[in-house]
Amino acid sequence: MIGIQDIQTAMGRIREAIRVSPCTHSETFSTLTNNAIFLKLDNQQRTGAFKERGALNKLLTLTAEERVQGVIAASAGNHAQGVAYHAGRQGIRASIYMPLPTPLTKVSATRAYGAEVVLHGTNYDEAYEEAVQQSRERHLTLIHAFDDDAVIAGQGTLGLEILEQQPDIEAIIAPIGGGGLIGGIACAVKEMNPRVQVFGVQPVRLPSMKAAIEQGKPVTLKPAATIADGIAVRRAGERTFPLVQKYVDDIVTVEEEEIANAILLLLEREKTLAEGAGAASIAAMLNHKLPLEGKKVAVLVCGGNIDVTLLSRIIERGLVKDGRLVRLRVHLPDYPGALHRLTGILAEHRANIVETAYDRAYHGVNLGDTAIDITMETRGPAHIAELLAALLAAGYAHERIL
Repeated sequence: MIGIQDIQTAMGRIREAIRVSPCTHSETFSTLTNNAIFLKLDNQQRTGAFKERGALNKLLTLTAEERVQGVIAASAGNHAQGVAYHAGRQGIRASIYMPLPTPLTKVSATRAYGAEVVLHGTNYDEAYEEAVQQSRERHLTLIHAFDDDAVIAGQGTLGLEILEQQPDIEAIIAPIGGGGLIGGIACAVKEMNPRVQVFGVQPVRLPSMKAAIEQGKPVTLKPAATIADGIAVRRAGERTFPLVQKYVDDIVTVEEEEIANAILLLLEREKTLAEGAGAASIAAMLNHKLPLEGKKVAVLVCGGNIDVTLLSRIIERGLVKDGRLVRLRVHLPDYPGALHRLTGILAEHRANIVETAYDRAYHGVNLGDTAIDITMETRGPAHIAELLAALLAAGYAHERIL
């Protein structure tokens, strides 16, 4: 098991090549959570995630022979990019195995950093098994995404940075996948200041470390999909588990909708782009999953490599949830001018129509009538209520589509 000396050594080793990311106060999230919230923005690393720290520390510990032979890794994205980027800068050949469903943006970025990318398997576990096999056959050094002492020590440098930037911090919240990040951070922080509380957050669909703590050993969970793909790990690490068991105060879980809402709030209120795993910690705070109030809290936003199509869906669903986007189905007579009258009412109440769709055969439409689905941008729930009242007063049968 690593110790504080390993993390301090890693800090000295990688300091020149890793950005000291901001740890900035957020008025918005402080107000929403009744705490003093500081966002540790490691999504601002060159590859968009904290994984560079552990990858680089591991690369810098390789022997001359290992450097010549090359390295191999398995990753769903962020670890892949960290290994590829820093291996390229070190002149080391890197081969990365990624699951077939990995977002194209992460695959393209990894290739752009100069690594050989092989898509294999339907999930991380299958990609990892193939990478292990290839490492043996091709005599390549395997750089594990989380269950490696040098990797864990590299990730732990985040903890040292937080203590340097906010010496009087009282709690730190970090996401958990396999446990490399929180294991390193918790070791660093607790050894330097045992009074600081450290909490972990996992998606409710894959709480692998929480299950391991409850059962006293790592266990393998059934496959499950989550928008927090960066922490979608079915089994906690053998090396990370004792660190979490020793140093982490508690682990909580968050729902998919809670993560999605946190992504949207970070983007809209803080102008910060976070992927699902990167937003999990703030989701836990926003939904009051932790026993913290009136505390000075550092919350990790540790990755920003989100697929743009997923981001667009999150934004749209968030607007619907906030009442800023609404879809109504309105029944009206099918004759010239009927739509003009309807849109006049909507325009009078300052609703912006973004999409319409006619239907004359479904939804119980009478002959000679039509149903029109109208999607509109609104100012919020009160504005929607105003629109519904206006339509009712004008004699239009309508329903809200959720």
